[in-house]
Amino acid sequence: MKSVLILFLLSSFMLTSCGSFNNSSASDSTANYIENKGSDTIVNLALAWAETYQSRHPDIRISVTGGGSGTGIAALINNTVDIANASRRIKQEEIDEAKKNGIEPVEFIIARDAIAVIVNAENPVSELTLEQISGIYSGEITNWSEVGGEDRPIVKLSRETNSGTHVYFLETVLRLGNKEDKTLFSMDTLLLPSSEGIISEVRDNPNAIGYDGLGYVPDDLKTIGIAKEAGSAYVLPAISTVNDKTYPIARDLYMYTNGEPTGVVKEYLDWILSAEAQQIVAELGFVPVK
Repeated sequence: MKSVLILFLLSSFMLTSCGSFNNSSASDSTANYIENKGSDTIVNLALAWAETYQSRHPDIRISVTGGGSGTGIAALINNTVDIANASRRIKQEEIDEAKKNGIEPVEFIIARDAIAVIVNAENPVSELTLEQISGIYSGEITNWSEVGGEDRPIVKLSRETNSGTHVYFLETVLRLGNKEDKTLFSMDTLLLPSSEGIISEVRDNPNAIGYDGLGYVPDDLKTIGIAKEAGSAYVLPAISTVNDKTYPIARDLYMYTNGEPTGVVKEYLDWILSAEAQQIVAELGFVPVK
């Protein structure tokens, strides 16, 4: 009986020790894991950052997924993500909802972006005013001949409503920055789920017009010069024209955390704002914040 009792106690001790070791390992693994989700505009930049950072810190794992700014902010509100990416500023109603869940969103501006208006390379139109673009997307202008082009119907492309780029374009271009304006995209606007989808459709359709983050626009598409109003200069999107504020469709890009970040998340965000990480911003066609 004594032998049985000793064996039982020894087995119990070994199980308890193994359990403690495994829990410690799981805790360490979680502490070195960063979940990053949200804006499709930012996703390629976030992937490049994650790859570079993990090469410098092989003990850190960073998961990056897209889905749109709304998806990232919803994950932040539900406390299922460490960092939410957004190509628009978080809305007050989203902040209120987050606080109801005990979440305190903290904002970081991590890069800047120009929204390029793009057309097929065969389209002779190369310049538009903000008012003309608003008229196209609201359905008031339906033929390219109305803006100096050929007699062709205009095919309008937009990101889906969950996209921060969609929201920004709606507020800044369609509504021309007027918060009282309730103009919406015309019903025949094609809503596409990704930046790549817009690029592909514009490339294949000579009648199409779309908009996308400058970092996504390839050389084989035409980028439209944009004037703030009739009679003012037409300006192409570029790092220089975003910084000198002459390009009229430019915005900040954001990351959000729940409260002030600590530990590996803070170290990662500090690195994102470093010269090394901001160089990657420029290389991918975005505008560094420093």
